[in-house]
Amino acid sequence: MEEKKGFFAKLKRGLSKTRDNFVSGIDSLFTGFSEIDDDFYEELEELLIMGDIGINTTMSIIDSLRERIKEDKIKEAGACKQLLIDTIKAQMTVREDAYDFENKKSVLLLIGVNGVGKTTSVGKLAGQFKNQGKRVLLAAADTFRAGAIEQLREWSERASVDIIAGQEGSDPAAIVFDAVAAAKARDVDILLCDTAGRLHNKKNLMNELHKIHTIIEKEYPEALLETLIVVDGTTGQNALAQAKEFSEVADVSGVILTKLDGTAKGGIAIAIQSELSIPVKYIGIGEQIGDLQRFDAEEFVNALFAVNETI
Repeated sequence: MEEKKGFFAKLKRGLSKTRDNFVSGIDSLFTGFSEIDDDFYEELEELLIMGDIGINTTMSIIDSLRERIKEDKIKEAGACKQLLIDTIKAQMTVREDAYDFENKKSVLLLIGVNGVGKTTSVGKLAGQFKNQGKRVLLAAADTFRAGAIEQLREWSERASVDIIAGQEGSDPAAIVFDAVAAAKARDVDILLCDTAGRLHNKKNLMNELHKIHTIIEKEYPEALLETLIVVDGTTGQNALAQAKEFSEVADVSGVILTKLDGTAKGGIAIAIQSELSIPVKYIGIGEQIGDLQRFDAEEFVNALFAVNETI
């Protein structure tokens, strides 16, 4: 509970730039307009788009809001701030079964471009699962980025979990094949695979991911395969574009949104969820193992709007 409270406080601080950039404008809108007219909606639309929420998501939020305002016969702008908060929360709900893989034999494949915090996310998840008493194994399948294997080795030591690794430049699919065999032999609960973020070209990268997927499905069909794309929250719409691109070639089941501490583009969490219909499953707000947590829509929007609620 203390850890949860600490994370919420950190999240609130981390989203302060987004709040200053986006929520303060929304607050001014609600106090500046006395009635709800077309100008009000137009300005709200502009603020949401500027807040990195994206055009499609913004239109969806505005449409829902118009409907609710009409239903509830609200006339004053100031009275519909809570409606806006509730409408945004509704865009971001994560299904109950979203974390089933945490309690089953599973393989977690982390994908995404270089520099987004992929290897760090693998390490943090490994540490958390280990702390929950699970048997965890790491696969260093990002064999092309200089230092990636060494970085994952350090995380494996920090989290006290085993690692399957090869030489730099070796075949990533072969590493995954060995890791799957080891996971089965050692009765591992969760196998976490770090993958390459960039090869010589996009086609090579996608072929590599396809090969890895095929190996896991063929060699370890009894395990639940979870493919999580890691994106950097500070890159805003670029993060959305990356998630979209990867989801076109891989069966992405969730998003890990990193570096939310100190970004003015925190609204991207809303856009990714709504535009791609891929849930944000974890968010990262710092360097410590506990700074990557399950995503909670209620908590996130409360932190974004600085809603003072105790958890």
